Amino acid sequence: MSADSTAPATVPAPPPATESAADNDAESATENDAESKSARTRAQIVDAALTLFREQGYQRTTMRAVATAAGVSVGNAYYYFASKEELVQGFYDVLVDEHGRRCTEVFAAGTDFADRLRGVLLAWLAAAAPYHSFAGQFFATAAQPANPLSPFSPASTPTRKAAVAIYRELVTGSSTQVSAELAAELPELLWLYQLGVVLYWVHDTSPGLARTRLLVEHTVPMVARLVRLSRLPLVRPLARQTVELVALLRGHQPGVPGTGGQQHEPGTHERGHPGQAVQRHQVEQQ
Repeated sequence: MSADSTAPATVPAPPPATESAADNDAESATENDAESKSARTRAQIVDAALTLFREQGYQRTTMRAVATAAGVSVGNAYYYFASKEELVQGFYDVLVDEHGRRCTEVFAAGTDFADRLRGVLLAWLAAAAPYHSFAGQFFATAAQPANPLSPFSPASTPTRKAAVAIYRELVTGSSTQVSAELAAELPELLWLYQLGVVLYWVHDTSPGLARTRLLVEHTVPMVARLVRLSRLPLVRPLARQTVELVALLRGHQPGVPGTGGQQHEPGTHERGHPGQAVQRHQVEQQ
């Protein structure tokens, strides 16, 4: 017999092991379960905090008391919320989410601008109604300029953007025609209008908050009329000035080359005519 005939047959190497679809599904399910549990724990802590805020007030509520009421350790509570202020931010998130869910029905009901605006404001009142008894404590704290609970603070940016997004959907889905430049700023202007309603709501002691509802019913037609008139040639310059004012307050110099996006802290604009301040600013940058 030849040497070739006695050589052992070559056995092909097995293919490299790969993760099966079942393994991937199991891993994905595990991650989803962990995220769901984390979300439930976070919501549980927020709910416990809101109950304590209602029962004993914001100032007297401690993180330890919140943890005990939520049935979690103090360390676990601090894992999700580094401070009591972050707990209130969690409340803001819950409120905005609930407001957004209620507005879905409002937007599906029609495209009339006034009806949508009225519906959005009334939806906020309905979402916030359970918290009216202690909301004033939050706003008293949030009124301090440097406080992270301020709606204009960096910490409130995600919640503020979510709230403005509701009004952006209001505008884009409306049958009312708005100029392009005003449409870009109108959602934030409407959110500022809502803040004015909220401030009145906080101090409203009328039965069923009837005065706040009256405020909404009487101011919505005025706002809707101003928005409609903004397209008229006679009113368009006023609408443009409103847009420019919003840009100035943000720290932008509209229509001036080289200043777009230039940020300023509130109160740091130079005195005198705005145009002169812009010119001096440009000279200093050269």
